[in-house]
Amino acid sequence: MRDVHVIVPAGYDDPARPSGGNTYDRRVCEGLAAQGWPVRVHPAPGSWPHPNAAAQALLADAVGRISDGALVLLDGLVASAAPEVLVPQAGRLRLVVLVHMPLGRDRAEAVVRGRERAVLAAARAVVTTSEWARRTLLGLYRLPPDRVLVAEPGVDAADLAPGTATAGALLCVAAVTPGKGHDVLLDALSTMPELRWHCRCVGSLDRDPAFARRLRLRSADLGLGQRLSFPGPGAGAELDRSYAAADLLVLASRGETYGMVVTEALARGLPVIAAEVGGVPEALGHAADGSRPGALVPPDDPAGLGAALRAWLGDAELRRRWRGAARERRGSLAPWSATTSTLAGVLQGAAP
Repeated sequence: MRDVHVIVPAGYDDPARPSGGNTYDRRVCEGLAAQGWPVRVHPAPGSWPHPNAAAQALLADAVGRISDGALVLLDGLVASAAPEVLVPQAGRLRLVVLVHMPLGRDRAEAVVRGRERAVLAAARAVVTTSEWARRTLLGLYRLPPDRVLVAEPGVDAADLAPGTATAGALLCVAAVTPGKGHDVLLDALSTMPELRWHCRCVGSLDRDPAFARRLRLRSADLGLGQRLSFPGPGAGAELDRSYAAADLLVLASRGETYGMVVTEALARGLPVIAAEVGGVPEALGHAADGSRPGALVPPDDPAGLGAALRAWLGDAELRRRWRGAARERRGSLAPWSATTSTLAGVLQGAAP
């Protein structure tokens, strides 16, 4: 197998900065190496996808040092922000872009779409992490469909979460930012003070410190300070313990390309209530009989989210059905080795 050069944002392997994109990048690098690919990782310093001139210059230097004809896999956060660096190199390098989130969909500026379009059009292949993302890119940029492929995130096998007697142990795993909808979750929870629940929000408090501070102050003002906790980011065994202690995952995001925390919860037999955005319906999936292992609610809808939570907390039969569906869905989840194999096939197709 030939070398594959992987360009990722610096810090992709920092356990203090967990994210779905970082996890995906790390796992596929490890998986490709395990399958025999010589993997050369090039961390790109800077604040991607908003690099300054120095970050662009460092990227240009790193790319310029890669030999002619080499196979280069680029994280989309870096690639879509650097057409000036990458498009001129497309003639001598075999570029494959891994898009975690289509930037052009959420930013109205024509210049953002133009920059992303230029890079994706120059690539030999584009890999997305969900069918939703693939449809979005094809709709935005009219790329050749046979060059845009999907490699869904995998999931590690895990022990079943035992659950609690009250079913009120709620878990949210997401960085505390406006995009993850913690304010929507807080509004929903504030409507049910009489019910028995506790919600643990595991995720970075540093991505948007002002938002996180306002959220925690509002939680205290509503009298929920003892019932809504923000322990910060979690990884490894610590995150495993959070899943094991939970009854239900709640995700109120305003946007998700896939939603890896959804399948991480399902791997433990935990049902999920999530906003119906992006690729989340794909991640949630169905049991064999077509039932959902949880519920999808409209985004930005505290009333809808609150109603779903009330149903979970108040209906033992619904809990039984959702738990059964989650355990069935658990059996159909694909491992990370499947993700890596799909991506390896794309890379082989881009090689000479």
